[in-house]
Amino acid sequence: VNRYILVELCIFTKQEKIKFKHIDYAGIVFYPRFLEMLNDLVEDWFEEALDRPFSKMHETNGIPTVDLKIQFKNPARLGEVLTKKLWVKDIGFASVLCGFQFVNEKEVTVLEGEVTLVNVKIAEDREKIKAEGFSEEMKNKIMNYKL
Repeated sequence: VNRYILVELCIFTKQEKIKFKHIDYAGIVFYPRFLEMLNDLVEDWFEEALDRPFSKMHETNGIPTVDLKIQFKNPARLGEVLTKKLWVKDIGFASVLCGFQFVNEKEVTVLEGEVTLVNVKIAEDREKIKAEGFSEEMKNKIMNYKL
């Protein structure tokens, strides 16, 4: 099997069209909107690929971002369609380090970076949050996206 095909299978991909709500006065995406798009990508990955939708997970757990590194490479403009890609770089007891990249229709990188997510248990009173290890089943699902 071609290595390129294997790599593509390990990447979670979604597309998003740039809408008016995403842009600033200059007509390009306002950078906080990219962070919302990244969070949407993570949420979709958990629901569609890992079978752990936020609507169920957040009854007892969470998966907050604890570290984020991002480089903005090129602007994105109204009407463009971005392909958002996410993959796993490393997994720990309760954390997962993911790489991500957004490219435009010409395959030009708009932004790229890394995000560290931590699986946490939320106390019933919602006061205490503590790291909780991934189950073996969840680790196996996550590892399907490791490059």
